[in-house]
Amino acid sequence: MKLLNYVLCFGALLLFSIPAFAQKYKSPADTVKLNEEYVKVSNQIADLNSQLTIAQNNLPGFQSKANTAGQDAQTAVSTSASDASKATGGNIKDAKTAENSSDKAYDKAKDARSANNKVGKQDEKIKDLKSDLTKKQDRLKELDVMRAAIYAQLPANLH
Repeated sequence: MKLLNYVLCFGALLLFSIPAFAQKYKSPADTVKLNEEYVKVSNQIADLNSQLTIAQNNLPGFQSKANTAGQDAQTAVSTSASDASKATGGNIKDAKTAENSSDKAYDKAKDARSANNKVGKQDEKIKDLKSDLTKKQDRLKELDVMRAAIYAQLPANLH
């Protein structure tokens, strides 16, 4: 029972002391470091924004290629099916034609799958960039709060 009380008291102490030490920059002497990190995070946000814009602009091209590859695969499959039906009642030449068209259809299907995978990777890249951007923007807000806390400590004539 005593051990439980000690653990609970220690936990409560940690719970209430964490916010006091959470702020990295506390004094006016820390403003140089705060400003350096602020510029660094701002530059990272600008870089992430440009990467996100590029990725979003490239996505329609990937989707278009995937749609085209899917349509090509469908066309190749139907051609292969008609060649295969001709080969069942035909000669060796028809069988070879059917084999070639089935190989072509298989290659087109692989191309379509590859194009769809590229679309998926691009979607994942966009999602990751948005997540990183949100984290950096949150950090920038934290730095703004720290900057405001430091300015609140300064005398009125230094603002």
